[in-house]
Amino acid sequence: MQFTEQSSQFDNLEQLSVQELVKGMNEMDKSVPFAIEKALPQITILITEIVKKMKQGGRLFYIGAGTSGRLGIVDASECPPTFGVSHDLVMGLIAGGDGAIRKAVEFAEDNFEQAWKDMALYQPTNLDSVVGIAASGRTPYVIGGLKNANENGLLTGCIVCNPDSEVAKAANFPIEIITGAEFVTGSTRLKAGTAQKLVLNMISTATMIQLGRVKGNKMVDMQLSNEKLIERGTKMIMESLQISSEKAKELLLKYGSVRAVIEREK
Repeated sequence: MQFTEQSSQFDNLEQLSVQELVKGMNEMDKSVPFAIEKALPQITILITEIVKKMKQGGRLFYIGAGTSGRLGIVDASECPPTFGVSHDLVMGLIAGGDGAIRKAVEFAEDNFEQAWKDMALYQPTNLDSVVGIAASGRTPYVIGGLKNANENGLLTGCIVCNPDSEVAKAANFPIEIITGAEFVTGSTRLKAGTAQKLVLNMISTATMIQLGRVKGNKMVDMQLSNEKLIERGTKMIMESLQISSEKAKELLLKYGSVRAVIEREK
């Protein structure tokens, strides 16, 4: 059953005030964390298996179409600056290619073979993992990508928002977040998209912590790509080494990362 296509509990939306609209959306959004809570065992299993592969040198691919694909790309693109990893360690692929990040590419998601063709450019191996993201659980681009990945020995997982979907059946380690009807009927960029984003946060963050990319609760490997991050790194070093702001910043700029300073100076 396509729960994400169920009719909204709200109707005549065009007659509601802005206050009524945002209150209604907020009311429905509150259910998302509870839906995720029910799937925590599935999430834990998938992350544990991904970590095993990545500790052996594997990479993580996200594949999706539309909103789901864009969310995967956002999560992947934030790993290098946040955790100091290479840009090819976690990669997001979207049906229709990079142009689809900003503008919908018609019918791109209907190609069963394209996801594997997109992945093939990166020469995937059986140490790599693939997470298919599809709110409906029926996106051909994702189903085909997972099936091809399975045939080539990759670890496969997924994030879907309907039960018993074709995408889930194609994944070794499915995650099913049953978010139900949307505020605007069928608009899965809303609750389903929020659920996918929260689960992606868990996957990338927990994985990077398990790979040693966080110390204590600090992003010690973050890239110093702007003044805000330099300031954040400076404060981390000040707290860790009990030194002045000036000295902390000097050491940070000298060694290039919070981790390098702490390991050299302690």
